[in-house]
Amino acid sequence: MNKIKISRKSLMAELRDYLMITIGMISYSIGWSVFLLPNEIVLGGVSGISSLIYWVTDFPVQLSYFAINAVLLLFALKIMGLKFCAKTIFAVVTLTCAISVCQYFYQGRLLADQPFMATIIGSVFCGCGVGLGLSANGSTGGTDIIAAIINKYRDISLGRVILLCDLFIITSSYFVFKDFEKVLYGYVVLYIVAFCIDQVVNSMQRSVQFFIISEKYEEIGKRIGEYPRRGCTIINGQGFYSGNEVKMLFVLAKKREASAIFQLINEIDPHAFVSQSAVIGVYGEGFDRMKVGRKPHRP
Repeated sequence: MNKIKISRKSLMAELRDYLMITIGMISYSIGWSVFLLPNEIVLGGVSGISSLIYWVTDFPVQLSYFAINAVLLLFALKIMGLKFCAKTIFAVVTLTCAISVCQYFYQGRLLADQPFMATIIGSVFCGCGVGLGLSANGSTGGTDIIAAIINKYRDISLGRVILLCDLFIITSSYFVFKDFEKVLYGYVVLYIVAFCIDQVVNSMQRSVQFFIISEKYEEIGKRIGEYPRRGCTIINGQGFYSGNEVKMLFVLAKKREASAIFQLINEIDPHAFVSQSAVIGVYGEGFDRMKVGRKPHRP
């Protein structure tokens, strides 16, 4: 029975991840194909390369994007394995299809006389999309794959590799447009996308911790264990001024569960002393999966 429950729970978690990746790729495709591409504003990564190819040759961005990622994924499959690539393959295929749909239904040029506003809105859509994908352990491929492969063999941070690749791609757009203003818009895109990714990923991982001091700690702990089904740790303490022995509950929960915990504490002991603080990155049973960086390759 436990194996069935565990497998069902894992299946639901995987389905949720793929749903989040789908929503994220739809958001990214809107930002890219509706706001940035028609206004000739370049992105970083493979998306930026595909945009440059489109502006020079009129070759569809979704086809060049898919082709470049297919080549990179073939190398990644051989070097990193299927587990690393599965969700990235899904994200690349989903984004390719989403771009085709967006371009089919919308072929105009939104905010044509306001390129800076198009830059901001498009960047927000793209950044939020990538953030949703990353929070579900997926990615849009491209420079992420290159960075992961380089990181396996060399002790170089992923962020530094991705940043250098993106800066090179955006700067090279000058040779296409001969307009440094568009390059500056590309740098703005790079900053806003990075900011939105951080905000989305951090908000998806946000949790809260409680320290609860109450004479009815056993009843409070039992109720928290029933709903929202969170474990409690009892910490022995002593009041500094009173010298009395006290029992303190330590609880970690999702931010959305905080109001329910406050409500049940108020029902059981309105005079309880409660401290709540926000935490980012709680890993383990009932929270996020622990992400461990890869060790440098040793020949």
